[in-house]
Amino acid sequence: MQELKYFQHYPENLQAQIRQLISTNQLQSYFKHKYPTGHQLQNQQLLYQYSTEIKQHFLKNTPRLNSVSFNKHTDMVKGTLGTHTQQQKIHGKKLKARYDIALNNQLKYAPEAILRALIVHELAHFKHAEHNKAFYKLCCHIEPDYHQLELDLRLFIVLDEQGLNFYK
Repeated sequence: MQELKYFQHYPENLQAQIRQLISTNQLQSYFKHKYPTGHQLQNQQLLYQYSTEIKQHFLKNTPRLNSVSFNKHTDMVKGTLGTHTQQQKIHGKKLKARYDIALNNQLKYAPEAILRALIVHELAHFKHAEHNKAFYKLCCHIEPDYHQLELDLRLFIVLDEQGLNFYK
């Protein structure tokens, strides 16, 4: 039986469907059918603008987002698809905060919906540090199809690992 390292917490019947999709070489056609094109957010300015629009619409009362970028140092194989950082510094009598998001560089070549799911995930961490019920509720509020997109994001990792990423 094929090990599914990104799907271990999913129900066995879903894991069986995923195994079949991978073993019958249907993963690429699944993505071509469901997500025929990649996103067009290829530079940091467009990515920042896109992320800020989501944040402004759903998380108005959170601090300003300083930067969003693709980062070649995050490792998709180790499971680090994106990171969020919050730095706070005292400057005189004021507390200054900096909020950044760095996404795996391989996500430059992904469908827009997959990229959006990861941005939503990282933005949700600005309100909820832990992956708990409130965190996932916020993710689903921002992106109603979040759970399906998270599954597809995991499938995208497998697609990329197998060298079948046709969005490049």
